[in-house]
Parts: sequence; structure tokens; C-alpha cells
Amino acid sequence: MSDTSTSSKTQPALDFKSATLYAVRVVLNSNDNSALLAALDQRMHDAGSFFENEPVVIDASRLDGPIDWPALIESLRNHSLHPVGVVAEGDNLEHARQAGLAAVDLANPVQRPTPAPAPEAEVPVVAPPQEPEVSPASSRGSRAAKTAKSPEPDTPPAMPEMAPAAMVINRPLRSGQRIYARNTDLIVIGVVSQGAEVIADGNIHVYGPLRGKAMAGARGDTAARIFTTQLDPELLAIAGVYRVIETRLEKGQQNQPAIVSLQNDTLKIDALVK
Repeated sequence: MSDTSTSSKTQPALDFKSATLYAVRVVLNSNDNSALLAALDQRMHDAGSFFENEPVVIDASRLDGPIDWPALIESLRNHSLHPVGVVAEGDNLEHARQAGLAAVDLANPVQRPTPAPAPEAEVPVVAPPQEPEVSPASSRGSRAAKTAKSPEPDTPPAMPEMAPAAMVINRPLRSGQRIYARNTDLIVIGVVSQGAEVIADGNIHVYGPLRGKAMAGARGDTAARIFTTQLDPELLAIAGVYRVIETRLEKGQQNQPAIVSLQNDTLKIDALVK
């Protein structure tokens, strides 16, 4: 009997297992096909290779009018984007299905809990206190006390689950390199060169020049931020809201320490006071 036949009896040819897929959501605000294709061309030109080869979910939930699904899907694929699903209703949903898209349900992103300083009673002790010196008399009493049965110690409270440690990259990132910190923050100690990409589900810290592309809150965390000691980026993004830097930033921002945050669906750049 061949090895193939033997292995087929012990292991099935395929399995179904759960998986979480990261996808870019393309939100349609118009059903004008010419306007959609022109906007797509401009966005992809601005973003360069940032979204290249990403799976895409098309969100047409805001539209009632008909959409040219075959033309839109073809244009997305021409930009190396891969449509895998759609959010729509009525005829638009049915026509999108006929064009080969699956209906998906976009759940609201889970916001990370807001951190707060621990109470004083929960602060870990750095060094245990020294035991006081014991006199001979008290030592005899102590030995006598040991003969008595000591009470059962209380069960210590369960330790809370620790948050994932931040991913630390202790080297410069060259053009073409991409780093993704899943479910945590990303810390880069060194330069992020032009053409390099740093992505994190949480915050991004760059202790060095940020000259490439940075996307924080990749899974929808609107409270995520980008910190850098020298801001000179190609692209900034938080929770899918991005800004392409085509010209030099303002004098107080260019090559200066800065914090990038998301406020009212707009990226805001604030100086990081030295």
C-alpha cells in the first residue's frame, strides 16, 4: 500500500477552520460609474503600493441607484485589488452577487479599552521589605508558634490577562519592507525610509525619521495614534482615514516631533513638545 493511501486514512484531504481576514473597505458615495473609476484611479495613484494586493469589501450600503458592478470590479483588479465581498441591499446586492461577490456583514470594530493608571494598592512591589531583627526571646516564641497549625492561606486572586506586548523593531526599515503589528502597538527604533510601510492594529511609535507610510488602528481603532520624533511621511492613516503627503508639511511640522490622531474623521497633526 502506498504512503498516500495510508495518510489518506489518517488525515482528511481538507479541513474547515475559522479564520479572520483583514480587508480594505471601499465605501461608495456615488453610483456614477465615471466618477467612481476616476476617484479610484486618483486614490490608488496617491497611495502608491500601500493597498496593493489587498482583499477588498465594497460597501454600497449608502446607495440606492444601480451600480455597474462588472466595470467596478474590473477596475479594482486592474489596480491589484481583489474584491471578495459586498455590503449592499436590494437590487444592488443581487446584481453584485451575480457579478461574483459574496454578501458580507461588517461588524463594528472592537475598540481597545481605555488604559488608566492602576490603583496604588495594585502597584507591584519593586523589592520586598527587609525582615526586622528578632530577639532571642521572640525567637523562642516564634519556634513555639510554629508547632501550632498555621491557617490555610487565602487563595490569591487570579492575575488579569496581560495585553499583548508591543512589537519592537530595533533596526531601520528600507524601501520595500513592510511590518505589521497584529493586535498590538508597533515601536520602531530607527528610520522608516521612503517606500517602507509600518502598520499596527494599535499605536505606532517611530523613534527616528518617519519617511515612509504609517497606518495605525488598522482594524478600525479610531483611538490609535502615530508618534514620531521626525515627521516626513509619504502617507499617514488611522482606522482607514488616510492622508497622502504630496508637498512639504507646514514649517512647524516638517521634520519635527509630532503626534498624529484622528478627530471627526480627519487626521490631525500636533507638535510633540520637547
